[in-house]
Amino acid sequence: MKREYWIILIVYIGMQFSSLVGVPLLMLVLPTIGIDKQQAVPVWLLISFLAALLITLFILRKEMKSQRAIGSSWGQSVQWAFLGFFLALFSQYAAAIVESMLGVQSGSENTQQILHLIDTFPLAIIVTSIFGPILEEVVFRKIIFGSLYRRYNFFISGLISSVIFALAHMEPEHIILYSAMGFTFAFLYVKTKRIIVPMFAHVAMNTMVVLVQSVFRDDIERLLKQAEAVQNFIGGFL
Repeated sequence: MKREYWIILIVYIGMQFSSLVGVPLLMLVLPTIGIDKQQAVPVWLLISFLAALLITLFILRKEMKSQRAIGSSWGQSVQWAFLGFFLALFSQYAAAIVESMLGVQSGSENTQQILHLIDTFPLAIIVTSIFGPILEEVVFRKIIFGSLYRRYNFFISGLISSVIFALAHMEPEHIILYSAMGFTFAFLYVKTKRIIVPMFAHVAMNTMVVLVQSVFRDDIERLLKQAEAVQNFIGGFL
């Protein structure tokens, strides 16, 4: 693996743990400028993700310039980017069905925490919808999957990188869901040889999920309760 890739991985891991220091500091600073200290977590997420993204793009600047002529045409890339968005949605839906058949409870605690952060600090949506997906595609697809793919076949490389992708979200119970998305984004990367394609699909999917769950949260909760009631009713007969 390239030295630059190791540096990016260290930056990404450091960003994930930076809240242990950054959040307590912000909780001391924010009240002095008239901002509620409860916003310390989303504000630090915005700062840390932006810093990690800028550092990552700076490190990759030469590589991005040299690879502009490599990969599918921009017309094909745009087509696959839009198609990839729907592929990601379909894979997520299919994985959710499989998980429900295996008895995994629907819903994501990670998503609920994200929605809470957005309620507290609306600008946090930039992290969940833009900064986060871009960084994740660089780390999990370009670096981890790409490095593995140079040694192993697509399935092994996709499986290992997707499992790491799932575990990084701290929701091992949804490993099928995250792995399905990981395989989808890896396929888009291999198909077009342009990391911008899975980036777009990932950004679009995250943005749609967050907006839908934010706008229609009450309706979704009501439908989930109704589905649970029906399931319990049917279970009573069985």
